[in-house]
Amino acid sequence: MPKADLVLEGGGVKGIALVGAVEVLEEHGYEFERVAGTSAGAIIGALVAAGFPSEELVQIMRTVDYQSFQDGDLIDRFALGRALGLLVEQGIYDGDYLKSWLTDQLGKRGVLTFADLPYNDDDHPLPPDKQFRLVVMASDISQGCLRRLPWQYNHYGRDRGAQHVAEAVRASMSIPFFYKPVRWDTASGEKSWLVDGGLLSNFPIDVFDAPAGTTPRWPTIGIKLSAKPDAAQGTINTVTGLRTMGLAILNTLTGFYDRMHLGDTSVADRTIFVDTGKVKSTDFNLTEEDQAMLYENGRAAAKLFLDGDGTEKHQEWNFERYVAIHRS
Repeated sequence: MPKADLVLEGGGVKGIALVGAVEVLEEHGYEFERVAGTSAGAIIGALVAAGFPSEELVQIMRTVDYQSFQDGDLIDRFALGRALGLLVEQGIYDGDYLKSWLTDQLGKRGVLTFADLPYNDDDHPLPPDKQFRLVVMASDISQGCLRRLPWQYNHYGRDRGAQHVAEAVRASMSIPFFYKPVRWDTASGEKSWLVDGGLLSNFPIDVFDAPAGTTPRWPTIGIKLSAKPDAAQGTINTVTGLRTMGLAILNTLTGFYDRMHLGDTSVADRTIFVDTGKVKSTDFNLTEEDQAMLYENGRAAAKLFLDGDGTEKHQEWNFERYVAIHRS
């Protein structure tokens, strides 16, 4: 069976499309060695790393009550309560439901902490801090940097293997102002606020790359929630006031690092681009039709990537050809 490392982009409820694409990869025989993701990509990635087969992922995603992810006090259902949440706790929703739900799901596979997701490579030994099957991205806005968890738990004086997977994913999906940030102390006792990893890297496609000059033994395949590479080069933001200016700043910052390298053909040539239509990340009132569209579009994009369509633009995926072009 072919092996691959897998990188999943964040995108809130659009993560359903990731499941459709993963399903097709598995149908083509792929086994995933390691998985990395941001936000929704971290949620799906955690389930994949824990060993859930794609058919179970499909059922999980179809039965999730997405509105429950908008958790909080009764007052948070009203405009005044949401405003108070922003002022007092810097976020409207708690995010506790996600952490509890994911803990329960992972528990079905005997996974609680990162120690339950070990990764060992006897042929190419990795340093102890990277011997894990899952990596999730979080943005530490106090320290001004991207954190790859569990690799960088040492910055918070924490034992990597002992940390709960669901807690790391909760930090990764903390959409600024929408969810309350996660607050940890650093190893030196300073306060750190962690928010959505997408603020700095929503699509960490290079996280598992072999060093320059080294031929990779298997590919890193990315799944991105946009229809084509140039769709990720930035969006037009209409600014009319303070609120829209804040949203425009977030939209511009989110994934800026990724946009700098998406123009690289070596990235585009190993990425599955999924058309997610007009669905927004926070459309928690997603209709069944939209859910079906996202899932089917994920499947269609993966099939196009793997099988091609007989044209020069969309050739059948071939790892040996990829290495010869980009990594020889």
